[in-house]
Amino acid sequence: MLINLRRSLVAIFAFTVFFGFVYALAGTGVAQLLFRHQADGSITANGSTLIGQNWAAVKCPGHPLGSCVFHGRPDDTGPYAANAKTHSSGGDNPLVANGVSGESGATNLGPRSKALYDNTKALVRYWHALGVNPTADLVTTSGSGLDPDVTPQDALVQVPMVSKATGIPAARLRKLVAKETNGAALGFLGSAYIDVLQLNEALAKLR
Repeated sequence: MLINLRRSLVAIFAFTVFFGFVYALAGTGVAQLLFRHQADGSITANGSTLIGQNWAAVKCPGHPLGSCVFHGRPDDTGPYAANAKTHSSGGDNPLVANGVSGESGATNLGPRSKALYDNTKALVRYWHALGVNPTADLVTTSGSGLDPDVTPQDALVQVPMVSKATGIPAARLRKLVAKETNGAALGFLGSAYIDVLQLNEALAKLR
């Protein structure tokens, strides 16, 4: 019996050391060595490329707020924007506790939902006020509520707005959009996309 107990204790100790420390440290070491940027959260000077941001609040001297940058999905814009007065964190998370919405997530509202209809109409009006004829992505939230990417078409429809607010020729902005477009993973998984944070960082260099 003592032999079996000793064997069990040795096995527990060995597995704890290997899987609890050696394996974890080895994984961390490999990640830092080969994928440091990703392992550290894909952080740039302006935020993380993995998390969508609210570009609608960017100040554009002499022009409407947000008109001098490209926008992502409306996860924190218009009817989905955070509101400090109501302690709303923004997004369209349906899970609400004590009047405070969750950090992320989607409402999964169906096509017959009046709330979805009203919110979409509000976002269409928002874009029309900026002189943009929005795509479907720009007036509907993402599944995660944190999507950092848009399609090339989503960015291209914003070119006239950004060109007007920044003075950068539209042709040059279209080239920038093309340059920042990432192809489908492995050439066939998913579709082409643009990380909005990286696009706006490249835009800042042009300005």
